[in-house]
Amino acid sequence: MSDEPQPQQPNQGWAPREPLAAAEPGGQSGQGGKKPKRTGWRRIIPTWRMVLGTFVLGILLVIGLFFLGYSLVKIPPANALATKQSNVYLYADGSQLARDGEVNRENVTLSQISINAQHAVLAAEDRDFYSESAIDPKAMVRAAWNTATGKGTQSGSTITQQYVKNYYLAQEQTVTRKVKEFFISIKLDREKSKDEILEGYLNTSYFGRNSYGIQAAAQAYYGKDATKLTAGEGAYLAALLNAPSEYDVVAHPQNKPAAVARWNYVLDGMVKEGWLKQSERAGLKFPMPKEATVSTGMSGQRGYLVNAVNDYLAENKILSADELDAGGYRIITTIQKKRQDDFVDAVNDQLMDKLDKKARKVDTYVRAGGAAVDPKTGQVVAMYGGIDYVKQYTNNATRRDFQVGSTFKPFVFTSAVQNESVTQDGRPITPNTVYDGTNKRPVQGWTGGSYDPANEDDVNYGNITVRTATDKSVNSVYAQMAVDVGSDKVRDTAIALGIPGDTPDLTASPSIALGVNTASVLDMAEAYATLANHGKHGTYTIVKSITKDGKDVIDLPKRTTSQAVTREAADTTTSILQSVVENGTATAAQAAGRPAAGKTGTAEEDQAAWFAGYTPDLATVVSVMGQDPTTAAHKSLYGVMGLQRINGGGAPTEIWAQFTKAALKGKPAAEFDLELQEGADQVYTPPVEPSTEPPQDTAGQDSGGTTDGGQDTAGQTDGGTTGDPTTGGTTGDTTTGGTTGGDTTTTGGTTGDPTTTGGTTGDTTTGGTTGDTTTGGTTTGPTGGTTAGGGPPTTG
Repeated sequence: MSDEPQPQQPNQGWAPREPLAAAEPGGQSGQGGKKPKRTGWRRIIPTWRMVLGTFVLGILLVIGLFFLGYSLVKIPPANALATKQSNVYLYADGSQLARDGEVNRENVTLSQISINAQHAVLAAEDRDFYSESAIDPKAMVRAAWNTATGKGTQSGSTITQQYVKNYYLAQEQTVTRKVKEFFISIKLDREKSKDEILEGYLNTSYFGRNSYGIQAAAQAYYGKDATKLTAGEGAYLAALLNAPSEYDVVAHPQNKPAAVARWNYVLDGMVKEGWLKQSERAGLKFPMPKEATVSTGMSGQRGYLVNAVNDYLAENKILSADELDAGGYRIITTIQKKRQDDFVDAVNDQLMDKLDKKARKVDTYVRAGGAAVDPKTGQVVAMYGGIDYVKQYTNNATRRDFQVGSTFKPFVFTSAVQNESVTQDGRPITPNTVYDGTNKRPVQGWTGGSYDPANEDDVNYGNITVRTATDKSVNSVYAQMAVDVGSDKVRDTAIALGIPGDTPDLTASPSIALGVNTASVLDMAEAYATLANHGKHGTYTIVKSITKDGKDVIDLPKRTTSQAVTREAADTTTSILQSVVENGTATAAQAAGRPAAGKTGTAEEDQAAWFAGYTPDLATVVSVMGQDPTTAAHKSLYGVMGLQRINGGGAPTEIWAQFTKAALKGKPAAEFDLELQEGADQVYTPPVEPSTEPPQDTAGQDSGGTTDGGQDTAGQTDGGTTGDPTTGGTTGDTTTGGTTGGDTTTTGGTTGDPTTTGGTTGDTTTGGTTGDTTTGGTTTGPTGGTTAGGGPPTTG
């Protein structure tokens, strides 16, 4: 063994190493060299380490925020609904009209709610309630997306979240409220059972008709306890949760299709979830709810007026239903207490007190609605909604499901003047333009198919002026006029006057003239007020002022007016409607004791009778309607009050006259200040076309009389008739009512003296007659009208 020191081997892992030589140009670097830097577009792409780090940090941040929110948000006490304030409604003079402070709610346990009703609510609102957590992130994201993409504001809330909103929070749509709702729902789900949460939800939800909770709703809609609700009834109540006011099919019959669709959706959901057998589902029919009864605090007219005010506030986006529900508002209405009382008295005196519901079943069908509007201010000064809000829930003044009948005809004439329309043969349409009033006369110039409306009682009027056709409400004349004007223009004019554009059956066709649409009494009052105000229209208002908690003033929309139609169009219409009161179907309106204009109307099968009229100071519309109190079906009013039939010239006009007289008592009677269309007084008769038929020997009857069926137009200065002079017909001077026949030598016509007496002198040897109405002669009316052919007189 050598004593010389031996070289030691380096201990790998700790001994220093020589630096590696740099790589040759073009060659690779040695082992352990630096990684090349990212260049170009690669520099903007995050590495997987950055992505992972950001993701982890995001998760930690969300978790941190969640625990922070969970620790900070506490379950609060019940919201103010349990002790909410009343809303106070006042008459125009400041006296109290109503107070809605009573909350209609009766809490019940879950065991007191039928299992069918429970399942119906779950099917409607949250089908996974028992299996899922308190929140549904997927539904929330879907609702947010639908809202953001314009599919409408939607809710992704579970039943737990809705209960939290109803019971613990306010209804405002804010991020703060949603965040609180989120955390409270999670905490509540940990502290309460699913049954407790469902029970609370069913006791706090609003179902309409001032009903809070399913027990109150069961009584309000079906007159039974919640424990007895059937699957069909439970499904309807569950449907109401989606739109409580809109889906009340009694208060809003026009919304029934939407309510039934929602009802079907709920039932189908129950079948899908296994809560209802398909066989049971197939046998269910829509359970029509009863008319509501409410607390006596809303009895009489009070409930109708409060609902009308609330609807007005919601429709004009002044206060929402949720804001009103919070309470604390002081609302001064435009309703004048004395006039309101006058309206009730008039309806009772002229209609309700004359009914005998025990002796006549038809008398149980009677409903009445009325509205009075000041033409100058647009204020609703009185409204009659029904016999009693406690007994009849539906407001007959605002409902839109009964045809307005002939009260719509004046809008056709207004449109004719507004648009300077002419007849099919080119004559201007004025009060004295002559039309053919033959019963079931086919309308000319309409390309949409055959249309030949019947006149009331199938009366033939022959040639007749517009004024007389209005007096007698002749359907054949006005259907033709609607085509002459253009039914689309008639519709536009009606909307301009105040009829809502979405009124059911307000379609552009000849039938529009006959009033097949179903505008409300209030809608019609607004439109007639426009005519009374010389064509100036301003939307109606029923609210004068609103304060919150006695101090904060709520802004109301400023009322603006516009010239909806020309003054000449409105005033010329007024002139012919004055004739209806003086000589036509509305003579009972004269009992008001002041200048008046108006129009009667009767719906099909006498299911409703109307009178719409006005003085220069007040426009009022009255309707008497027929409705079965049990089924809510429309009913005919034949035999009401023991009368053969009821029409607009009866009870509606009599109510109008008594109310108008009382409402304007002490106010000087004002005359109408009218500016008529040019040529309004001029008579425009149709051109006479010679007949190609040879004369016929009729033994002195038809050849010497008139050809219009013998209608009595006594008292009408424009009631002459026009025949064919070549065949012995009569040509009347519509200014004086005389008749002038054809060639008496060859045809036996009649020759009257139109200047003096309007009588007739025929050559009896050639077939003429001298005033023998039983043999086809003619007799002169008091002012020169004619009654031909011995037909029965028509008094309209």
